[in-house]
Amino acid sequence: MWTLADRALVGDFGSGQAMTDEQFRLLEPLIPPAKPGGRPRSTDPRNLLDGLFYLVRTGCQWRHLPPPPAFPPWQTVYGYLRAFLRDGVWETIRHHLMVMLREGGGREASPTAAVVDTQSVKTTEAGGPRGWDGAKRLKGRKRHVAVDVDGLLLGVVVHAADIQDADGLGDLLKRVTPLYAWLRVIFADSIYNRLAALLACFLAGLALIIVRRPAGTRGFVVQPRRWVVERTLGWFGRWRRLSRDYEGLPEVSEAMVTLAAIRLMLHRLAHPNRRRLPAP
Repeated sequence: MWTLADRALVGDFGSGQAMTDEQFRLLEPLIPPAKPGGRPRSTDPRNLLDGLFYLVRTGCQWRHLPPPPAFPPWQTVYGYLRAFLRDGVWETIRHHLMVMLREGGGREASPTAAVVDTQSVKTTEAGGPRGWDGAKRLKGRKRHVAVDVDGLLLGVVVHAADIQDADGLGDLLKRVTPLYAWLRVIFADSIYNRLAALLACFLAGLALIIVRRPAGTRGFVVQPRRWVVERTLGWFGRWRRLSRDYEGLPEVSEAMVTLAAIRLMLHRLAHPNRRRLPAP
């Protein structure tokens, strides 16, 4: 039901869902200060982040981002996106919020188990690496994600869709394992039961557990452990910028996925009794 409390969580651009004061207070300490020298920073960090979340949520083009005073100029927003991506700011924020959620739920900061899967999406004429996924019958890229048992994003790698899931697991583990020293188990579906995936897990010191479909079942069946990562990919489907891969560079595509995960975790932390984002 749409209530005044829902409306209070929505800014002037409803589907963009401007951050509340509580949400920004969680992010403000994680925003790096301006570099010394040169002109003082004139861009409002809160306005900048609202612009990025608006773009990921609505899927608008960079040049169609509402102009000042709604948000900074689109060139400024894109410039900060790339600068923070280069400096690892988005990964730092994602990791910090994930740890806060886990500890708030009574879990250890570092997970011991992760669930992995891929999501194939079409690309546009923006260019960049792409390939043909014969199983999904589309030309585009794969989002290779790892989540914890609560579905919180641990890492994402975007690569061409013609790279098999098992072959791409090594790159994902190289990104995830340095952050989580207690990680011991990887849950995956049967497509990962290949030498490349087994070797990647062996080199990382991890056990690969294949979750198979129950024998004799047909149609949709909820599979143990694997449903968690499927739910996370479903969450990402609510963000229109992620409906396709509109980015020319895979690293920018990874940043878009990370921003969606940050926004979802931010809402959980600031409003623990309101698990879902209000409808546009």
